[in-house]
Amino acid sequence: MKSQFISLAARNLWKRKVRSALTVVGITLAVATIFVLVSISLGLQAGVEEQFRKLGTDKFFIFPKGQVAGPGTDSAASLTDVDIQTIEKVSGVKGLSFFKATNAKIEFNKEVRFFPVIGFPLEKERAQIFSENGAFKTEEGRELKEGDTTDIVIGAQYKHNAVFSKPVKLGDTFTINNQEFKVRGITETQGNPQDDRIILMPLDEFKFLFGDDGTYDEFIVQVEDLATIKEVAERVERRLRSSRDVTEKTQDFSILTPEELLGTFGDVLGVLTVFLVAIATISVLVGAIGIANTMYTSVLERTKEIGTMKALGAQNSEILSLFIIEAGILGLIGGSAGILMGASLAYTIEYVAANILAISLVQAAFPLYLFLNCAGFAILIGALAGALPAYRASRLNTVDALRYE
Repeated sequence: MKSQFISLAARNLWKRKVRSALTVVGITLAVATIFVLVSISLGLQAGVEEQFRKLGTDKFFIFPKGQVAGPGTDSAASLTDVDIQTIEKVSGVKGLSFFKATNAKIEFNKEVRFFPVIGFPLEKERAQIFSENGAFKTEEGRELKEGDTTDIVIGAQYKHNAVFSKPVKLGDTFTINNQEFKVRGITETQGNPQDDRIILMPLDEFKFLFGDDGTYDEFIVQVEDLATIKEVAERVERRLRSSRDVTEKTQDFSILTPEELLGTFGDVLGVLTVFLVAIATISVLVGAIGIANTMYTSVLERTKEIGTMKALGAQNSEILSLFIIEAGILGLIGGSAGILMGASLAYTIEYVAANILAISLVQAAFPLYLFLNCAGFAILIGALAGALPAYRASRLNTVDALRYE
């Protein structure tokens, strides 16, 4: 009997194929929107977690408070050599690195651009901690080492993404603040434009070019045992408060562990995802209203047909089932089309981000449950939207329905 209802419902929809198609469009767009948003959100979360795995879980980070725009920007506070000495004496600290950053005028092939430049220490242990923190592994050439002076390592976009009119290669020369530097290495793609356009140079050269005020933009602290990272970070925080003569309320620096950074990002991503899905819900409502309108119109057009079915013995529950099945089919078709459209759009966004914008963090995720949930959601919306018109159809009086013109 159910198969007969499905067959009859499909034939009824096909008779009104133009109206049915227009109704399906609303559900298609709604499901596609939700699919894209969830797919990109899941992919972005996975990409960020992968980046944090690359950084390692045995390091935490110290920033001066007031540095709202990231390293290289003005801050009300500062980190100094005295802080370095204080931190290195704390139990559980294995090593420490630091860097200074700024935006600088870069000249290459008679072209001028402005990009971030970072200076970091080249002593073996400090350089290794810095390199691990940024995951700045070289794709070509070599990393900077002790003894390098006018040498730099540049991000992947200079080679792959035409930052200048021609790709940069090993051995080329950049002019930074009227000082020439030789390109010794090109990093692997990091996944975001800022890191992939970075220029790394020896800290001493950085100080020579941009001045040395005795401060640093960030500390990277490595612990001896990653299981104690939280305890070590708390000890460092207490020691720094004491040496800087500040209290918890007047503290002028911030300490973040990888878990805290990941948690903060997750919270922001979660809020953003909820906000975007809330917007997409408007599309869902529009699609549901379209289905309800189509079903109400169908009930009016088929009033006499409903009367005939009842006169031949059809029960109210059977009339109700027939119309709900029709609405569900509309939802299923719209949902299936929406899933295909959403998957295509999500893949396109990932492709454009990776190959044109060079942003590998923007990824699309396609877990099986996303497909199943979107399909089930579309069918449910269709059935719910058609429930009231279906109920009205099932309650029609047989005699009145037969007389309807």
